[in-house]
Amino acid sequence: MTPWLQDQARVRERRGLVRSPLVRGVNPGMIDLASNDYLGLATDPRLAEAAQEAIAMWGTGATSSRLVAGTTELHLELEHELAHLIGADAALVFSSGYLANLGVTTALGGPGTLMVADEQCHASLMDGFRLSRSEVKNFRHNSVEDAAKALANRIQPRAVIAVESIYSVGGDASPLAELLELAETHDAMLLVDEAHSLGVAGTGSQQGCGAIAGTRLAGHPNVIVTATLSKALGSQGGAVLGSTLVRDHLVNRARSFIFDTALAPPAAAAALAAIGIIRAEPWRAAAVHRNAAALSAQLQPALQRLGTAVDRSAGAVQSIPMPSAEAALAASKEAHTAGVSVGCFRPPSVPDGVSRLRLTARATLTPTDIEQACAVLRSILERTS
Repeated sequence: MTPWLQDQARVRERRGLVRSPLVRGVNPGMIDLASNDYLGLATDPRLAEAAQEAIAMWGTGATSSRLVAGTTELHLELEHELAHLIGADAALVFSSGYLANLGVTTALGGPGTLMVADEQCHASLMDGFRLSRSEVKNFRHNSVEDAAKALANRIQPRAVIAVESIYSVGGDASPLAELLELAETHDAMLLVDEAHSLGVAGTGSQQGCGAIAGTRLAGHPNVIVTATLSKALGSQGGAVLGSTLVRDHLVNRARSFIFDTALAPPAAAAALAAIGIIRAEPWRAAAVHRNAAALSAQLQPALQRLGTAVDRSAGAVQSIPMPSAEAALAASKEAHTAGVSVGCFRPPSVPDGVSRLRLTARATLTPTDIEQACAVLRSILERTS
């Protein structure tokens, strides 16, 4: 094994794909355009207070799986509030968004299920498809026509169309209304990952409730939603939302729910507090969109000189294509040295040839933060070739 591992290390180094965990220190001067703390709630004292109260009552850990002794009143209340927030009949909370996606895909999958997935679906969905032993057909990104072709001659009795409502790397939105019509036509389930929509998307009274809330998809029997509590909600955990029939099926069949220790009570309490803040403070979601527009506008001149046109995204994520994995890594390191933290996405996180910087517009960024960050990034991009 050792020679093989050494060979793998050399391949990663040669391709510029060496990774290591980035230790996040307390640096008040760093402008954060990298984290998924879209609403600025991860450090909100109200979440911390809710978590502390949960520790005092329930302890620091859940102590066991949900089906043994790990379910508390907090878990049930969180599920009720999540379902109400997006307009679903029921919800089931997992200990991470990754495990929620694994749980729903493996519980719904199998030899009798065809998984029709957008080619840019998150790795947690793709891993779930493989574990489910289902046949998988990927369709061109956001192409309803291509998805229809994949469904046209299916022989399986069941089918699931899987998409993200807002994509985690490109930041663009999925054509959900058209995909629901496709699911209805072909008697398929539509699985929508709301990881980057919950807390950010939504209009009017549904501001921050996600892309599903207030639409025909909310509560639709053909629609299943997955979400994470670790991004806009500033906590930890994940959830699957849909009909009570789906929830009951997952409780009995989703191995990543049945055999996993439950979400820790402090995280459940923090997520509950975050839901209340999303409802009470819609200005946070509005600020995300305002700051995303400002980032996009101020970077456009540098991007145009690179020959790259980047439209303002549907949510918080702003994606900047880079000429190579090496260029993306060098740019992110230079930005960090200059006091701006940005995401760097290289293979295998993205396909070969589409490495990029990813910027996240957070509600708590100030106009000065954005101006300073964009000045740094423009300087870097103008020297990128």
